[in-house]
Amino acid sequence: MPSVIRFELLAKLGYAARGIVFLLVAVLALFSGVTGGHPETKSAISTLLQQPLGRVWVGLIGFGLLGFVAWRLAQSIADADGQGNRGKAIVIRAALVGSAVTYLGLAVYALGHALNASDNSGGSGEKGLAEWVMSQPFGSYIAIAIGMGLIVGGIVTGAKGALRKFEKYVRIPDRSGLVSYVCMYGLIARGVVFSVTGVLFAYAGFRVDPDQAGGISDALEWLRGMPFGSALYLVMAVGLAAFGIYNLVAARYRTVKGPKLDDVKRAVSLNINR
Repeated sequence: MPSVIRFELLAKLGYAARGIVFLLVAVLALFSGVTGGHPETKSAISTLLQQPLGRVWVGLIGFGLLGFVAWRLAQSIADADGQGNRGKAIVIRAALVGSAVTYLGLAVYALGHALNASDNSGGSGEKGLAEWVMSQPFGSYIAIAIGMGLIVGGIVTGAKGALRKFEKYVRIPDRSGLVSYVCMYGLIARGVVFSVTGVLFAYAGFRVDPDQAGGISDALEWLRGMPFGSALYLVMAVGLAAFGIYNLVAARYRTVKGPKLDDVKRAVSLNINR
């Protein structure tokens, strides 16, 4: 058996699938005022399902997202990016586990719909997650902690774009070209929406009311209610499209180093024996 697991294809297919999903979310956001749609990842999957060959496309996206989950687990558990085991690196790797869980849920949703052709939009999963969390002991405090984690994650994502930290792994040939600035814009917009989602989740925990939690759609509506909200909504919606483009760029230029098989076994063994 080879000593190195090849994650490059899985990772790049995963980035491409995520990029397509967020481009669809952006389209839904831009047209939601006219169509009454909800710009959520699950709604994007359901919208694609209704198109010609929709089940095929949704199935391909589902499999692509499974590849992205595998890559996220390689980044987190096996430290494929070489983050290390101290302080900030542990926080980043923990966040990557959370990302893997999130996209695993979306992949299962997509594959389930591709197989049975269900046309339910599904809406936001955040309210369902908040409801489950708050049913647990000390659930409201856990919800607040999750919300704070989302806020921090949003800030980190925005900083990744604003400070061009993504260029450490996404080697775009022309750093001064339009593509680089689109990637920066997309990451900043995603960071803002991510942080607002965290605020809503934390507020739901504070109020002990899971209905206060929300996803992308609710975050965008919250932004629309602010001064100059319509312009801000438009900027963020276009920004989500830019984030989709960033993922497609990552599918092409992202540096992917698969972890050694021995490292994976060692990481799994350490986690089991803890």
